[in-house]
Amino acid sequence: MPESNASKIQPENQIPLEPFMIERREVLSAWKTGAEVDLEDGFAYHRQLEQSKKFPVKLSAAKASSTTLIQPRAGVPLISDHIKLLTYLQNEGEADLLPTTIDSYTRQNRYREAQNGIEESLRSGRAMLNGYPAVNHGVETNRQIIESLDLPVQIRHGTPDARLLAEICYVSGFTSFEGGGISYNIPYAKNVSLEKTIRDWQYVDRLTGLYQEAGITINREPYGPLTGTLVPPCISHSVAILESLLAAEQGVRNLTVGYGQCGNLIQDVAAMNVLSKLTEEYMAKFGFGDADITTVLHQWMGGFPQDEAKAYAVICWGSAVAALAKVTKVIVKTPQEAVGVPTMEANASGLRATKQMITMLHDQSINTKSLDSEKEIIEAETRCIVDKVIEIGEGNIAAGVVRAFQAGYLDIPFAPSKYNAGKLLPARDNQGAVRIFHPGAIPLSKDLLEFHKEKIIERAAFEKRQASFQMVIDDVYAISKGRLVGRPR
Repeated sequence: MPESNASKIQPENQIPLEPFMIERREVLSAWKTGAEVDLEDGFAYHRQLEQSKKFPVKLSAAKASSTTLIQPRAGVPLISDHIKLLTYLQNEGEADLLPTTIDSYTRQNRYREAQNGIEESLRSGRAMLNGYPAVNHGVETNRQIIESLDLPVQIRHGTPDARLLAEICYVSGFTSFEGGGISYNIPYAKNVSLEKTIRDWQYVDRLTGLYQEAGITINREPYGPLTGTLVPPCISHSVAILESLLAAEQGVRNLTVGYGQCGNLIQDVAAMNVLSKLTEEYMAKFGFGDADITTVLHQWMGGFPQDEAKAYAVICWGSAVAALAKVTKVIVKTPQEAVGVPTMEANASGLRATKQMITMLHDQSINTKSLDSEKEIIEAETRCIVDKVIEIGEGNIAAGVVRAFQAGYLDIPFAPSKYNAGKLLPARDNQGAVRIFHPGAIPLSKDLLEFHKEKIIERAAFEKRQASFQMVIDDVYAISKGRLVGRPR
């Protein structure tokens, strides 16, 4: 993208302040706790926070020292139980960063049902929601989380329209917020248009930008794994870069871009290396070179073995990738992943196993010809897609994203959204790297398409079967059955 276009992006595409403030009134009226939100109060609260409780501060320090931080997933409906859980993960799990995972009703803006879940949890003494309903609890209750813990806390969720959630959580003192208009729509929703979610997330990022203008940096994290199932690195990388640009247009200056572990060590390390490089490059091209970019690896997002000993092996494999790729943080799974909501003890044990592996590998690295080759492939693929989106957007990245999904240039494997083409099919090659079995309409060069075709043919020949959709099916279930590549029996 020519440098001359960079000066056009931010002024033309940023939401003007006056209509934004008018929209805020409607957003804050969606639930009664919206009345507790006051920007100046939020600014003041953030200014008095200890540096040790600020996500961007801890991420920047980790990046500078090439240290990999560990972070769990966790969230329960009642404030006392949630604080107890996070305190345990902080003290016994040795976490470096903490989450607050939001419940499903809040993710769908169904605050009345979330309130019912809180009340039923109180009556029954059991968690009747699958996360923490931050909107319903409101600002003062949420601040108890920040004040009770020693570590920074991030909001993790899956919300297509997170405007009210962001408003309340920012004023409450949370210093990191996950999600984006693509990554929290296409993998999560069936009937929500991209135009709507991109615009709703531009609101979130414009709000983040207002905090930035007030001298308060809040970390934003696009959701890297997407559907979490055989997602080729170039697909998730393209979304991460585009969501980062969309956020930066609205004033965000601290971003963590992520990727979900695919299982092949060389490909995963290469993918993480390329992701940070390309994100920084595209941000600079559009005039956002002042943004601080960090990285996150999500441990295996697919099916887990039911046996806990085998599950630890999957966790440690992801931990090794994180350490060797020198990522800024890693999102940790638990040995009870296959059987439901983990106990806090199991959650903590997954954290400790991850920390041990990362500590042992901290001073080690890999540097091979196969790593260099994989990096070249991923970089070339990602450029093909991102450049096409920028081209058809004609200076408007949001428009480019919508058009790209309509044309199938962006296509997320196994996503439920009706706005996703669903024609791209991935499968593993003979070494377990995720390749493209059927490209759909994604705009890769002929050489790259031929590369993927050859890799699939090579595997088919080894397995003495025809290359077919059965390979895709076999690979989806392979890890839960103890293998990486779904070999025929």
